Amino acid sequence: MYGYIRGTITEIDSNYIVLDNNDIGYVIYVPNPYSYQLNNVYTIFIYTKVAEDEYTLYGFKTREDKELFLKLISVKGLGPKMALPILAMGTFDSIADAIENNNLNYLKKFPKIGDKVAKQMVLDLKGKLNAINTGLFAKEDLSNELYEVLAGLGYKQADIKRVLNKVNAELSLEEQVKEALKLMLK
Repeated sequence: MYGYIRGTITEIDSNYIVLDNNDIGYVIYVPNPYSYQLNNVYTIFIYTKVAEDEYTLYGFKTREDKELFLKLISVKGLGPKMALPILAMGTFDSIADAIENNNLNYLKKFPKIGDKVAKQMVLDLKGKLNAINTGLFAKEDLSNELYEVLAGLGYKQADIKRVLNKVNAELSLEEQVKEALKLMLK
């Protein structure tokens, strides 16, 4: 299972992207393939679906989107191929708001989402989506990359959060890591 893959986009299709990492091209199904640009480097947060006849990677630009996707596919009758268009067409806030306010009409506007699945989404997810938004770092925080590097080095989330707002955001990632490590040692 992969947490994320960082690489260069080498191909864009209507349903997926191909992300090159160390000369391996990963086919990753994403909500909005055309929001990526060829030959640019991205960090894609990955969900891996393994079944008897399937090994599929689903990718997301943010942890928040990945967490929302995981919540959506936990709903009975809602699989990954139905959840991707929801993320492509809706925002986290609009989807969460619709679920919290029983707005079935909004939920039914997504492809393949009928009355039964919309009601199941409300039943299964009401009150559970706010934890995603508050449990993760806000988008205005430094970068997910800096967080990932520090977490990869074994630092705890509370310690990382403590130093993130003290690191100069105008520095390169390498310089941000050095500055964060100095702050960790204090």
